[in-house]
Amino acid sequence: MTAKFKDLALDAGDHQALADWWCTALGYVRRDTVENETRHAEWPVPIVDAAGEGPLIWVNPVPEAKTLKNRMHLDVFGDAGELISLGATLVRNKGGDIDWWVLADPEGNEFCVFEPHE
Repeated sequence: MTAKFKDLALDAGDHQALADWWCTALGYVRRDTVENETRHAEWPVPIVDAAGEGPLIWVNPVPEAKTLKNRMHLDVFGDAGELISLGATLVRNKGGDIDWWVLADPEGNEFCVFEPHE
């Protein structure tokens, strides 16, 4: 084996706010609330799936703003309208040649939203 998936990392100018946004959007929680960790505000924020099913996501502080399209992104099951009401931005509507919506989180990181399986 050459590599094994470990975690996912997102860069953010305001990593604290973006961690909170993704926690709300995904039903995640900050790992420090689960493991009674003490983390300094300037450190990356690890968020975890409250149900223990999804991957660990690190929201990392970076000084630069996002300027170009992501080369890697999240795919999520969900309701595009609800995510937009939370602060996501519509990048591309479902339809035509794609069967999903493309949204951007409050910092501009694109992600795709698929309708949940029944």
